[in-house]
Amino acid sequence: MLKHTRNFSIIAHIDHGKSTLADRFLEITHAISDREKKDQILDDMDLERERGITIKAHPVSVEYVADDGHKYFLNIIDTPGHVDFAYEVSRSLSACEGAVLLVDATQGIQAQTVANVHLALENDLEIIPVVNKIDMPFARTDEVKESIKDFLGVSEDDILCVSAKEGTGVKEVLEEIVKKIPCPKEGKEDHLKALVFDSLYDNFRGVIAYLRVFNGSLKNNEKVTFFSSGKSYEATEIGIFTPKIEKRNILSSGNVGYLICNIKDPSEVKIGDTVTLTKKPAHYPLPGFKEMKPMVFSGMYPVDANYYEELKAALGKLKLNDSAFSYEVESSAALGFGFRCGFLGLLHMEIIQERIEREFNIDIIMTSPGVVFELVMNDDEIKKISNPVLFPEKNLIKEIREPFVRMYILTPTDAMGPVMQIVMEKRGVLTHTETMSSSTVMLTVEIPLSEILIDFYDKLKSVTHGYGSMDYEIIDYRPSQMEKLVILLNAELVGALTTIVHKDKVDFMARRTVEKLKDLIPKHLFSIPIQAAIGGKIVARQTVRALKKNVTAKCYGGDISRKKKLWEKQKEGKKRMKEIGKVRVPKNIFVEVLKNV
Repeated sequence: MLKHTRNFSIIAHIDHGKSTLADRFLEITHAISDREKKDQILDDMDLERERGITIKAHPVSVEYVADDGHKYFLNIIDTPGHVDFAYEVSRSLSACEGAVLLVDATQGIQAQTVANVHLALENDLEIIPVVNKIDMPFARTDEVKESIKDFLGVSEDDILCVSAKEGTGVKEVLEEIVKKIPCPKEGKEDHLKALVFDSLYDNFRGVIAYLRVFNGSLKNNEKVTFFSSGKSYEATEIGIFTPKIEKRNILSSGNVGYLICNIKDPSEVKIGDTVTLTKKPAHYPLPGFKEMKPMVFSGMYPVDANYYEELKAALGKLKLNDSAFSYEVESSAALGFGFRCGFLGLLHMEIIQERIEREFNIDIIMTSPGVVFELVMNDDEIKKISNPVLFPEKNLIKEIREPFVRMYILTPTDAMGPVMQIVMEKRGVLTHTETMSSSTVMLTVEIPLSEILIDFYDKLKSVTHGYGSMDYEIIDYRPSQMEKLVILLNAELVGALTTIVHKDKVDFMARRTVEKLKDLIPKHLFSIPIQAAIGGKIVARQTVRALKKNVTAKCYGGDISRKKKLWEKQKEGKKRMKEIGKVRVPKNIFVEVLKNV
């Protein structure tokens, strides 16, 4: 059985045709009937189909009769392509022996293609390069083949050309998979070791763990233990995906399938964890496991305060299928009650936001995204803080560290200058340059994560006329000179606008924020001072002038002292109003400011 088993993954940049190629594989192997056919069958969500992205990894097991007459058992894992899901991609790849590298003939090698190839090489996978979309009118097939040849160091004969949409050349890819990708190795020990490379939550069955068995075998009703939590459960159901779930009595070494144990808490099943038998446990887990931790944080508030409970329920449902997403209750004087949410990255944040608005029909406000800072206190205690409002006073902090990323930027050669200018503006440092082709260069840059959250991608696309692409990986925390910038309206602190800014940019950010607020805040009957402060020191100020009321309009004659008396009375009233008056700021103004900060 092992001899005729092939475990492989499809890796590529976003929208290069991974899910479409998987569709053709399913059709050729007759895994789906004509009645079940639809585009991107492995993508369950409408959002995945509309945006051409894969958000969750989807395994499927098919049988294929090759030209040599043998029946092969193929386990396909369709992985996410975006940088935010890099850890999930790495765990999916570690469940395979090979990978089909798909490159769009109209776009060529992109930054995420490079990053995914690095992950595949780290896992010692056999790579089959494939150029897709050769039927497109703007396909640059020969040029793309040349760049793949230089990048991977393979001969041109090793590169296959297909049209996943039309089905051209897809059977040849299956034949190449059978010939080149090695079969799973026989486990050296009989202790069960199975890798959890993904999971799904079912309202009736609980958590469904996706497994790749490396050693031993797992039978129905056996008791299993998860290494990371140390908890044990009974395997109530096991099986494979065809692509629907299909029960089996046993999963053996080399198999890819699922495990159901009636686990109701999704946090107990972690991606990358190892499952073993309770009665005969393995001595050590499979390598590569790490906790998935949110790196980007943002406040989420309902536009209408009456929808707070509905938003809370919606976040709870999303959390069930997404262990990397986190949320906790927070409140703001300006925006009311809401939640502080943690995401893997900006695309992850965008997906959660869109799902809440579409699936649960709740309009929400997102505050400006920020990162987790590491603070070394005066007593050497290390704190991790994601909410700028909770930052302690500067005199209590010995050192502030922020997360840095290693970024790969693919850019046309003639746009290299403007790209480097953006990198330097964002406090990035160029560490390596590599020529990918006569017209493309790859820059390796080390840059703070906080600097790329807001507009870096948009600026990169702008200066490269849409041809630039980027990918990044978290490397470490580094000391930085950061300041806590607070905004005061009529001497009252506005928590929603508190930000952590690098000291070189703090004056610019302070001036821009107060000027923006001055233009947006409606006039009141008293003047409103808008101040930006750092550690009690005001660094920028603007004033919203009071509405003028002509109190002397009724004075059609008489002595000037009569008018002076009314003006003095008005002055005293405005002074008292300023002391007790409340500044009413519409929510949409905060949204506008947060977009531009």
